[in-house]
Amino acid sequence: MSALPATMMCVEIRTPGGPEALVPAQRPVPQPRHGELLIKVAASGVNRPDLAQRAGSYPPPPGASDLPGLEAAGTVAALGPGVSGWSVGDALCALTPGGSYAEYCTVPAPQCLPPPRGFDMLHAAALPENYFTVWHNLFERGRLGPGESVLIHGGASGIGTTAIQLAKAFGATVFTTVRNAQKAEAVVRLGADHAVIYKDNDWAAEVKKLSGGVDVVLDMVAGDYLPKNLQLLKQDGRCVVIALQGGATATISAGLVMVNRLTLTGSTLRPQSVENKGRMARGLQEKVWPLLESGKVRPILYKTFPLKEAAAAHAELERADHVGKVMLTV
Repeated sequence: MSALPATMMCVEIRTPGGPEALVPAQRPVPQPRHGELLIKVAASGVNRPDLAQRAGSYPPPPGASDLPGLEAAGTVAALGPGVSGWSVGDALCALTPGGSYAEYCTVPAPQCLPPPRGFDMLHAAALPENYFTVWHNLFERGRLGPGESVLIHGGASGIGTTAIQLAKAFGATVFTTVRNAQKAEAVVRLGADHAVIYKDNDWAAEVKKLSGGVDVVLDMVAGDYLPKNLQLLKQDGRCVVIALQGGATATISAGLVMVNRLTLTGSTLRPQSVENKGRMARGLQEKVWPLLESGKVRPILYKTFPLKEAAAAHAELERADHVGKVMLTV
């Protein structure tokens, strides 16, 4: 630890609010606790939970840094007590509990992975939040299998572009909703079989006409999308809710759920245990990292900003013109 600087540059949330709430600051370099690594951060992703935390509606879990940032890539700067299998200087990418909008951050060792072979730091940093989320929700909770069909809402988002590619790689037929024709064209290039424009359109009727029904829905909207999602499911279908962009409440038919033996589930990633996240990491390294290394799937990067311009990066994500990830570099 003696070779480390005493302080670091980071981006704080001065007071909850808009993008302007993010301000560069100086803080002491954090110390890794038992079972943690200290990462010298090279790049970090910008995700919608960061926007919610900045706005004051998604506080960090107990013990996590109050700084935003849920993923990073970089090198191991120090090892906390009880950590094995890593050495100072090793390259890694990590699902962080918070704090990656900084030059250094700490992370539990089970949530760290070596970057896929051939990946630079920027592309490695674009992986953890989206790939952990999609792996857990689409494949562990949603049980999407070869030959099945899936409806992925928000197909042009970081989650959407990841889910489309992984669903196709594992043999599914993919339907997705997007905002406009340009995004529809982009997601079809990524492998979506059908892209439905939701704006000023009865997207549910269109998906029903194209598919006849789907096996799984990955829903980041909820609200009034939820009953429509359930109506689109085949018997034994699964709907997985991962965000609430359309609202947290809905009226659904319990009779429909019973008659069609539907499963309605959902999750948030950040509050889950280190043990659960470690299990997800092992599944990704075994099943998904080979796909990344072979080029069958890839993170889609939209725009990159220096860390000190995190406010501009948040404003970019909120404009919703992006296809793929908005990133920060240190």
